[in-house]
Amino acid sequence: MGIKARELTLLAGSEETRRTLDNQLKEIIGDFIRIRSYSVDAHKVTKVHNQLIILSSYLIEEEAKEYIGDNCTVLVARRIVNFLNIDKIYSVARGEKVLYVNDFPETVQEAISSFEILGINHLQLIPYFPGKKDEQQVKIAITPGELDLVPPYVQEVINIGPRLIDITTIITILNRLGLLEEKQDQVSSKYISTITRLSKRLGDANQEANKISDHLKKVVNGVNDGILAINQVGRITVFNEIMERFLLIPLKKAVDRHVRDVITDRNLYDFIMNKREEEADGYFTIHSMSFMVHRFMIDPQGTIVVTFKDSSETIEMEKQLKRELVKKGFYGKYHFVDIVGSHPELLRTKEIAHKLAKTELTILIQGESGTGKELFASSIHNASPRSNGPFLAVNFSALPEDLVESELFGYEEGAFSGAKKGGRKGLFEQANGGTIFLDEIGDISLKVQARLLRVLQEKELLRIGGNKIIPVDVRVVAATNKDLLFLMEKGKFREDLYHRLKVLFLQLPALRKRKEDISPLIEHFIHQSNQPSIKLEYEVLQKLKEYDWYGNIRELKNTLDYMLAVCEENTIRVEDIPNEGFFQQTRRNVKEVASTLEVEELPYLQKDLNEELSNIVEIIYQLQSSGETVSRMKLSEATRSGRRFLTEQQVRSRLETLEKMGLIEKKRGRQGTKLTVFGEKTFHIRKRQ
Repeated sequence: MGIKARELTLLAGSEETRRTLDNQLKEIIGDFIRIRSYSVDAHKVTKVHNQLIILSSYLIEEEAKEYIGDNCTVLVARRIVNFLNIDKIYSVARGEKVLYVNDFPETVQEAISSFEILGINHLQLIPYFPGKKDEQQVKIAITPGELDLVPPYVQEVINIGPRLIDITTIITILNRLGLLEEKQDQVSSKYISTITRLSKRLGDANQEANKISDHLKKVVNGVNDGILAINQVGRITVFNEIMERFLLIPLKKAVDRHVRDVITDRNLYDFIMNKREEEADGYFTIHSMSFMVHRFMIDPQGTIVVTFKDSSETIEMEKQLKRELVKKGFYGKYHFVDIVGSHPELLRTKEIAHKLAKTELTILIQGESGTGKELFASSIHNASPRSNGPFLAVNFSALPEDLVESELFGYEEGAFSGAKKGGRKGLFEQANGGTIFLDEIGDISLKVQARLLRVLQEKELLRIGGNKIIPVDVRVVAATNKDLLFLMEKGKFREDLYHRLKVLFLQLPALRKRKEDISPLIEHFIHQSNQPSIKLEYEVLQKLKEYDWYGNIRELKNTLDYMLAVCEENTIRVEDIPNEGFFQQTRRNVKEVASTLEVEELPYLQKDLNEELSNIVEIIYQLQSSGETVSRMKLSEATRSGRRFLTEQQVRSRLETLEKMGLIEKKRGRQGTKLTVFGEKTFHIRKRQ
């Protein structure tokens, strides 16, 4: 008895191979041949008799013998790379080293040979199978469905699926079943149809790629900056229209030429091609124009992108931004030159404030009412790296309790009755990239304190009624005329918030401690008034210096305004001084807090880090010592075994604090985060404690 006509049995090794080959056979010959398929790994197979048996590989012949019964014809399929998925392979850059991963050396070699036959020769394919070592630690792998065999260090896996049955095997099957003459045209059409679908898919992908390329060209040519991209061999691949104008070179004469033929300035060429740094900025003059040049690398192969920004346009943009901020009122009105006085204590305070302005850390300003806290806050902003950003001030004593949260953090549409359609940004969002001044911080409720603490810790907020975390980049300057330590003892102010606010500290001197400044202050206020020719009798000045000015400069200004209103003949006399009832007689519970701050005692120079930051420093030291790259993900994972797990966002917040303290330096790419020399010294000192 011969084999059954129009029937065959497929025996494959793995279940995935069985499923792939079963689908292929049924698509091409399933209309007229009954196909059964089994995986020797996954199925219990009974003996097959009187059948044409197709083996997926000669490697399973021994396993398959027990399932092959009487009068069977066995055919080992010839297999080729799954051409339906080869488009995935073409996404890998030319010359890239790539592992080809499969279960046996023979199947690996067969596949690599198939790649060569198909003309896929743009990659350096490295054989990999169980037991084979990969000394090069290649980061990309291609596999025909054997995902479990891919080494753990591989970063990108391209699964092209199991190899398919070759057309020659399909023809042999038809021949063995006596169907070749009858069905060869039909089978040939279906096979060609499959290839046609692939061609169409590749054509569609190519069309989409061309469309994206056109869009990118429009984007690149639409920006105001010159853009230059250079491949790993130094040839220019992108050169936009602005670059044509900057360098006076047509695009056609720049693209695909070596960068040294286009960039003739030696210093600029050396700056662009310096691959020791992944990212750098510099200023250069080309054809009498000044440019701010930024270069960075975008992949391990060494592709360099360079942007050229016209310095004059940058200056104009900054001026425009300033005009917009002024229009909205989001700007600091005062500078340090506006702070009047020459008393040594005031000059020392201004000197400290100027130094504190250069950092990004939170500042707490303490001073009696009327000492000029907003004046100092505005001056600090204008002397800081954020001076081009917004400056927003909020006085908590002037805000009703039920409005504080919505003003600070914003709200979403429908968050409460009367909420604005579309929601509203809070002051923190509006101050993004700049400074927010929180005046009278001692007046906020514990509920608002808790939300404010989160913003300071995580640099993110949640609007009222919202569920989306919004990152914010804002420097906080807070001020109070109250004794926050006393409020902490009474349970009215959070200790953790106090320490978050008082990273840097500034104590403003009361006017009674610098009475020498009363005279220049009066001159300043008279000059600002609409009566600049007014004179002040000497006796008036002496009388004013005798008073203690518990209302400070604000009270002095009010007193002068009164005298300007009542004086005659352009002269302020003793009788123009208001009576005692006009003056503030007591300090009204304003408690002075002596300033002990020295510049040398800035928090980022102290050794007593809190426990959480110390733990992060220790983890960085351990990873660094073992030669590992320190990333936020690794730090986050390392905190799982500690007292408190930190998310990557929380880790980033802590790293920014450590960077500002001078303990770490953050670098882009594979260099990661590293301890500075000071950071290592701090670590060793704490370990000895």
